[in-house]
Amino acid sequence: MKENFDLNHKYIVIDNDSLYEALYEAMIARDLPSMADIDSSLYLFFKYVKKDVTCALSGEYSDEIFCGYPLFYREDTVNANTFPWSISLDLREGLLNKKLKEKINLKEYIEKEYKEALADVPLEETTNEKDILMKKYSYLSMFYFGLNLLTRTDRMSMAHSLEVRVPFTDIDLVEYVYNIPWEIKNYGGHEKGILREAFKDVLPEEVLYRKKSPYPKTFNEKYSKLVEDTLRKIVENKDCRIKEILDIEFIKKEILDKTNDEFTRPWFGQLMLRPQLMAYIIQIEMWLREYNIEIQIEK
Repeated sequence: MKENFDLNHKYIVIDNDSLYEALYEAMIARDLPSMADIDSSLYLFFKYVKKDVTCALSGEYSDEIFCGYPLFYREDTVNANTFPWSISLDLREGLLNKKLKEKINLKEYIEKEYKEALADVPLEETTNEKDILMKKYSYLSMFYFGLNLLTRTDRMSMAHSLEVRVPFTDIDLVEYVYNIPWEIKNYGGHEKGILREAFKDVLPEEVLYRKKSPYPKTFNEKYSKLVEDTLRKIVENKDCRIKEILDIEFIKKEILDKTNDEFTRPWFGQLMLRPQLMAYIIQIEMWLREYNIEIQIEK
């Protein structure tokens, strides 16, 4: 792309220490624990971008409206009959401490939310079964997963007073693409096939048809050790705050002492694996302490 369009391209390289240290700043920018180093890397990226520009364009939301995520193609998510990012429900329940498990029925709650969400999906004049299925998942991606990512972009950029525009959220474009039949949207059997076809006379072929590359996250051993060591210190601290929500023994046995178990399944879409999950739990501890959150469980 750089050579094709003679772009003034700049590389921004983030080291593991900075990525780890920015977990706190990213949590503050969000006002919540969220997507761990997926947030902190974007936070640092925007910090460097702001040195050169005050306004930038982002391709955020294109996967939601053009159905670019693996969840649109994987059998276990397409036929899951639930939110595609909530398949590993048993693992999530395992994280909760005993008091919360007794009060919260996660399966029942998610089933209720899923049914209510599906009831809002616009399916007027749609009769093709494949189109109906993909419209459902596209809608869920736009109004749940997508809104989270848009919030992330907005929060991480505005933390540095950087204005980021997201043209793929244009209402006319969203409405038009939502109603494109799946056969055309998936043109050529490629993710975002119709978008690729629209730019076939603009983009170089090796870019046009390359396999989708998700937002980068790190599995670098140094970063993994940093978050693992920190999480171990947290769970060994008798005054840690996460025990008010999470099961400390479960964290020790199933996350810290295991590296190749079920938690290697992506925790949040295609993004969060074991290092990100550990960092997310660290952010929860940071959030509870920094905001002096009080947890009350009704009797």
